[in-house]
Amino acid sequence: MRLENKVAIVTGAGRGLGKGIAMKLAAEGAKVVIADISLNIANETVKEILDLGGTSEAFAVNVSKQEEVKALFDFTIEKFGTLDIMVNNAGINRDAMLHKMTIEQWDQVIAVNLSGTFYCTQHAAQILREKGKGSIINIASASWLGNVGQANYAASKAGVVGLTKTASRELAKKGVTCNAICPGFIETDMTRGVPEKVWDIMVNKIPMGRAGKPSDVANMVAFLASDEADYVTGEVINVGGGMIL
Repeated sequence: MRLENKVAIVTGAGRGLGKGIAMKLAAEGAKVVIADISLNIANETVKEILDLGGTSEAFAVNVSKQEEVKALFDFTIEKFGTLDIMVNNAGINRDAMLHKMTIEQWDQVIAVNLSGTFYCTQHAAQILREKGKGSIINIASASWLGNVGQANYAASKAGVVGLTKTASRELAKKGVTCNAICPGFIETDMTRGVPEKVWDIMVNKIPMGRAGKPSDVANMVAFLASDEADYVTGEVINVGGGMIL
């Protein structure tokens, strides 16, 4: 197993894409902290990992709150003694056309998607740079290039890309890698609510002819978290079936 005895934190890991990532890392041997705003949902993922023979703990956190993020890292060190892998997956959307978007919609998305990623990246960097090794993997989005009705979401994910590239430059000499993954149209709880007509339009834009699965993204995360990717840093990797070319 590529990640045997490594310790990982995955935010937003109670369901959807984050859950798929957490399950994959656990299957590769990592000890995984399931960080989610809902402790009940996080515990469900933990139970699935434990049932499969893995090691996992749940922690309730709102990543937009600095003090809660600090508590998450304190908990991880207390439980497992170290950290090797940080996956920033937690994210929300509050879609609206630019001229109708409220300040609250803007602030909520930036707080979780961008500030939350910054807080977690900062704490992870402090641990990993002292350790001299580790991986930070940020889940951005194809929407960072711009998407109608998603000014807040696109801006937050573009910020994540910039943060990733800056962190990679600062941490490279310390042996720490930092990369971003931009998923395309992925089957999750969020996208399952899309009307059938919109779903068909989105899938028709994908050269591979299907929506992605959480496992498609999780496989890339596992690679970037492994020793096989020690020389890969500062990259923005599209996982979208050719949707972004």
